[in-house]
Amino acid sequence: MCRLVPDVILEIEFRCCTDAARFEWGVSNSGWQPLPEQGHSLRPRFRKNIHKQAKLQFTAGDKSADAQQTNQQNDIQPRNFRIYIEGLLEGGRMILGIPREIYPKERRVALVPAVIPNLKKAGLEVLVEAGAGQAAGYSDKEYVEKGAKLAADRAEVFRAADIIAQFLCHGANDKNGSVDLPLLRKGQVLMGFLRPLGTAKTLQEIAERGVTSFAVELMPRITRAQSMDVLSSMATICGYKAVLLAADTLPRMCPMLTTAAGTIAPARVLIIGAGVAGLQAIATARRLGAVASAYDMRPASKEQVQSLGGRFVELAVEAKDAQDASGYAKAQDESFYQKQRELLGNVIAESDVVITAAVIPGKKSPVLVTKEMVERMAPGSVIVDLAAERGGNCELTQPDEVIVAHDVTIIGEYNLAGTVPYHASQMFARNMTSFLLHLVKDGKLQLNLQDEITRETLVTRDGEIVNARVREFFSMPALQAAPAGGGA
Repeated sequence: MCRLVPDVILEIEFRCCTDAARFEWGVSNSGWQPLPEQGHSLRPRFRKNIHKQAKLQFTAGDKSADAQQTNQQNDIQPRNFRIYIEGLLEGGRMILGIPREIYPKERRVALVPAVIPNLKKAGLEVLVEAGAGQAAGYSDKEYVEKGAKLAADRAEVFRAADIIAQFLCHGANDKNGSVDLPLLRKGQVLMGFLRPLGTAKTLQEIAERGVTSFAVELMPRITRAQSMDVLSSMATICGYKAVLLAADTLPRMCPMLTTAAGTIAPARVLIIGAGVAGLQAIATARRLGAVASAYDMRPASKEQVQSLGGRFVELAVEAKDAQDASGYAKAQDESFYQKQRELLGNVIAESDVVITAAVIPGKKSPVLVTKEMVERMAPGSVIVDLAAERGGNCELTQPDEVIVAHDVTIIGEYNLAGTVPYHASQMFARNMTSFLLHLVKDGKLQLNLQDEITRETLVTRDGEIVNARVREFFSMPALQAAPAGGGA
């Protein structure tokens, strides 16, 4: 006989006996007892789970018929022990948990209703914290209609889920992400932005919880991984929104107009850094009727800029080893940046809008626009610094702020992708679904470390930071090669 005190969590373990018609439960060391024969609506589903076990946690206070039946049989105060039984035991299906994002002003959600059917076909059950998608434009009703279950609060999601998918996990969420640490448990899988090249401390904290974590920003830039490339998805939105912010701030119109009052010249927009964000900025500026120019130290970007109708700015300075194997720009020495600034000065001075998007993974952003360059720009000009979070490409940028210096507005806001939460969530969810379908086979997580996608994104496992790139970045000793088995 056992009693539960309200608000105290009790762990109950269910097991299936060799007799398919008999199922038992146990509390601590009190032994195993048969489940109640009556009043248990989910009991028939257990017949598929011979020899399977699962652990559940329940809180006091539920008045359900099942809880009342349990009270009658075992002298336990009413509580809900139906929570997640189906998801945990039926066919051994794994649960994917989607908690609400808690970073201040974050409106995105890691999963949207449209992708749930594909995940269920792969053997995953989806558990969503109530209200998680509301700020992004996705209601609880939509999630339920697509087959997800709702959890009343964050703790329930972490308690029940085998896999947690978030936009900003602890590490990427440097404001209040640490509140999730006590909720994580050994053997749980965590997927999302981790900022793995930020600080080793947060990664070690995740590792110490025994969590297997995947950093989506480490996704290799290979053909097979294109559908999983979250960075490209978010960069696309940043490039688009940067131009809209600039156009809204600029005291002039973007397109050339011929009117009864005369001809209005088009705005001149310069994009520095022709990666995914930069190319989207070119395309958006062109749609608004502006004259778009772009500069990038990688020669291969010239054709891409011109294909979008932009003018490629060529400078008499050549970068050495301009990009890495993944296609990202590589940091150069200070003499290169000094020469680059000298040659860019006149081009910047002639521009109404400058959008900088020169980001080096794991490095401080290079300063490309100096105070002197800003002083030479026309009053009312606008700079949007997409590298602000890593220090900024403009010398005067104030991280996550909008300032006016020398009559030039400098926008250093973070998280522009988060200001378009509906489509940012949709794109992230599609990327994450492709990644999950790559990792989960027949309802089970498969860690094949010979697979480049799995190996390069896996950050922590079995209490250690296991990612070779991350360990090298933080000057940690290399680990001995692990077996490349297919199981979790």
